[in-house]
Amino acid sequence: MDSMTTTEPRRQSSGAFLDGQLLVAMPGMPDSRFARSVIYLCAHSEEGAMGIVVNQAARKVNFSELLVQLDVIAPDEAIRLPSQAESVQVLKGGPVETGRGFVLHSNDFFIDNSTLPIDEGVSLTATIDILRAIANGKGPDRALLALGYAGWSAGQLETEMQHNGWLTCPADPALIFDTALGSKYERALQKLGIDLGRLSSDSGHA
Repeated sequence: MDSMTTTEPRRQSSGAFLDGQLLVAMPGMPDSRFARSVIYLCAHSEEGAMGIVVNQAARKVNFSELLVQLDVIAPDEAIRLPSQAESVQVLKGGPVETGRGFVLHSNDFFIDNSTLPIDEGVSLTATIDILRAIANGKGPDRALLALGYAGWSAGQLETEMQHNGWLTCPADPALIFDTALGSKYERALQKLGIDLGRLSSDSGHA
């Protein structure tokens, strides 16, 4: 994994944009990379969109191993991490820039010029400083580390939604940071009052 660097996704205040919302893949999602995915939209504007998949675990890697790989901690310190660090899951955040790390976290942690507050209860930080803070027990109360992100060019997300690729619903920090990844998709649909067994791939988006 490459060193983490600062990201500066654009924020718009217009109600027409969906930053801070969840995207939930329709059962008929044609892109297999996003089948049954739940994505937290970190930024959405007329220039495009950027989000983090929050329900797909990264394979064969855990948080303590990444801290060692990034020289945040020494190998012999991995067994002495605070419980806050041990609870951080490593997820596949999306197919773009999979060598970069993005930390979604609760709003009780902030680094000047690095942390992007997105919505009530959720912020994004993509510098290695937050990993050092978590390793030292001084990080946010809740966090997940995503490798890569999902990105859309101008108008692309809107087109996919018009073709019934995605449903949208208000984000719930409890759902975003929950470690029970396997049930997040169904629970996100339940927030919309949808029974997965009855949902047709031809139904419209919310």
